[in-house]
Amino acid sequence: MRLMGRVGRGLLWVVLVVLLLALAAVLWLRGTSRPQVTGEMRLAGLSGPVTVTRDAWGVPHIRAEASDEDAIFALGFTHWQDRAWQMDFQRRVTQGRLSEVLGEAALSQDRFLRTWGFYRAAQSALPALSERSRRMIRAYTAGVNAAMRQGKVAPEFRILGYAPEPWTEVDAIAWSKLMAYDLGGNWDEELLAARVQEKLGEGSLDAIRPPYPQGATTILSGNEVGEENAAPAGASAVTLPDATLAALRTHLEAARSLGMERVPGKGSNNWVISGSRTQSGKPILADDPHLALSSPMLWYLADLRGPTLRVIGASIPGLPSIVIGRNDRIAWGVTNVNPDVQDLYVESASARLTERTEIIKVKGGEDVRLVVRESEHGPIISDVGAGALGPRVALKWTALQPGDTTLDAFLGLNYAQNWQDFRAALRPYVAPSQSFVYADVDGNVGYAAPGRVPVREGWDGSQPVPGDGSREWQGFIPYEELPATLNPQDGLVVTANNKVLPGGADPLGNIRNWAEPYRAERITALLTAKPQGLTLDDVKAVQLDTVSLVWRDLQPLLLATQPDGDLSRAALEQLRGWNGNQTTNSVPSTIYEAWLAELQAMAGDELGDDTRLNSLAVREQLREDGELCRSQATRVENCADLLRVSLKAAVDGLAGRLGGDMDGWTYGRVHTVASDHVMGEDARVAWLFNHAAPTPGGTNTVNVARPDPQTLRQTHGPSYRHIVDLADMNRSLYIGSLGQGGNPLGEHVSDQQGKWASGEYLPMSTDEGDWGRTVTLTLQPGE
Repeated sequence: MRLMGRVGRGLLWVVLVVLLLALAAVLWLRGTSRPQVTGEMRLAGLSGPVTVTRDAWGVPHIRAEASDEDAIFALGFTHWQDRAWQMDFQRRVTQGRLSEVLGEAALSQDRFLRTWGFYRAAQSALPALSERSRRMIRAYTAGVNAAMRQGKVAPEFRILGYAPEPWTEVDAIAWSKLMAYDLGGNWDEELLAARVQEKLGEGSLDAIRPPYPQGATTILSGNEVGEENAAPAGASAVTLPDATLAALRTHLEAARSLGMERVPGKGSNNWVISGSRTQSGKPILADDPHLALSSPMLWYLADLRGPTLRVIGASIPGLPSIVIGRNDRIAWGVTNVNPDVQDLYVESASARLTERTEIIKVKGGEDVRLVVRESEHGPIISDVGAGALGPRVALKWTALQPGDTTLDAFLGLNYAQNWQDFRAALRPYVAPSQSFVYADVDGNVGYAAPGRVPVREGWDGSQPVPGDGSREWQGFIPYEELPATLNPQDGLVVTANNKVLPGGADPLGNIRNWAEPYRAERITALLTAKPQGLTLDDVKAVQLDTVSLVWRDLQPLLLATQPDGDLSRAALEQLRGWNGNQTTNSVPSTIYEAWLAELQAMAGDELGDDTRLNSLAVREQLREDGELCRSQATRVENCADLLRVSLKAAVDGLAGRLGGDMDGWTYGRVHTVASDHVMGEDARVAWLFNHAAPTPGGTNTVNVARPDPQTLRQTHGPSYRHIVDLADMNRSLYIGSLGQGGNPLGEHVSDQQGKWASGEYLPMSTDEGDWGRTVTLTLQPGE
């Protein structure tokens, strides 16, 4: 017994030593990775003192005395302090250098990124920027490198075993190119159109991607736009062989693995209400961009004050400006317009091509040599595997062309004082085209959709076309002719990625890629239900609304289903009394989304791929007993059969996951936000890097919360929300989806997520009294 006791005590000491060593390691990692946020630092590159006061949620309130450039320097400094790994990873994405640190698994992403040439496009954009923008970029770059020299090392760098390189001026604009890809293109829809034509025949695309419904809500009304133009003719499409389509789809898969993909419900809402409709008599402006949700979150809240720069809102680590926000006189919000700014050209055998060689370094492996060819239209993106033996498909895209001055526009917005300044600031905007809503303290409200939009004469750009010169861009739509309005008569502008202009005309070149009108209709209905006296609380309620208008349309069709078994019968009873409100404690929401996911896959057997229909296409197929409902493989002969079979598949799948007691199938059990980190793909450390929480909403609710069709987890949604009160700017509100910090061992990594999920906000205030407990770091000029 004494021996056993001694062994037991020995084991206990071993466990204690291991625990102490583990604790010491954690404390060491925290100490070497967490930034200094108090005291004083002397830094080369400043012209005067700057204070960085972080509030209770880690938002920096930057105050520079000597110059606006010093404020931007401090923004770069705080960006790197709080988001070093994110910034370096984003930079490596734009450069196509992921394989250097992630190994062979990232080769397909690097091939995609190098072939398209995102970083080369950023290099060509830098010289075109204004002198003011170049000064700000230099200051920002100096601030990032000053933070890097402090010697704090984010845990991800230690895990992967490398040190980041110094920041460059090109790095400070490069991420905007990936944002342009994520938000501004339709080349994937051109591939889909080519595949649909091949598999289903001419004129069948409407079944897969229905046109925008006639009479549905548009951003601008008929009295806010000029004469309508005739819709352009369809393109003379080129048929692409399966090998070429497969080669092109490798780029789609690579982009998808980086979180960049077109998905139903991915988009944004924004709106502006004039003082004639509000209780205060001044405008209220709201915005919530819907993007892939990640850890760290995309946005970084910041408040910048210099001698003339006075702006607060959401920035993106790596970019030297506030992207969405307000200053002391104006406010703005952005949503995606999605005009057609990309075209696929099938080059002839005689087309003149240039080529360059890219060397991709691979961690733990041999270097990979990648030859990239380009035509006069752009990079050949079909040179992958068997695709290199087939037609050569080139991509033409506004964001890859030289002379991109979009950063000039965003910095201009930071300084704009009125509508004239706002319009002048947006003139150099290139990509991705956005629906900007506007309000100012004088009571004006407006809308503008800037960006380079190609002019196509006699063709619509919806499918790949020959590169023989017969289908070329005829310049771009003049800035003055792009959609815009000031002080509309009804005192309201609502955008939700829906169609901009009424009627059949579409100068933006977007034929069928608008978001479905459900979100726009719901926002408009809620705001106009109270024609006067709207308050911040009213606007919050609209922004957080989770009622699905899709359910309104599908309800009679789905409830007519003949059940196959007791579970299906019980599920229909659950749905029968449901009002379409997708809350976390709702059982019908779970059944509905699982069933809708099954129905959205109905074109898979016809197209032989994973193409998913949007809700509008599902509705039309069910209403018309469409051909896509039929499947010889599963002996489904009509839509009634499909409804029966798909409901059974949905409820059987839910029972397998959640058990046979349907009362326990609450939405929050399966519908949790998935804010995942790149490192979180490793199950051993996922608990440290990934963050989840139950969330309400669905694909087409105003509070967008698109469920993944396989898991029902939320992967996309409002990455940021703000509501600006022009009657009292410091009563304005904002919130991010996760937190300011990026270090899993630091503070403020996820302290906004709970508020975001439950519909709470932070004060978007420049008043110290609203900041809660603060810490202040003073930056002084030094050597």
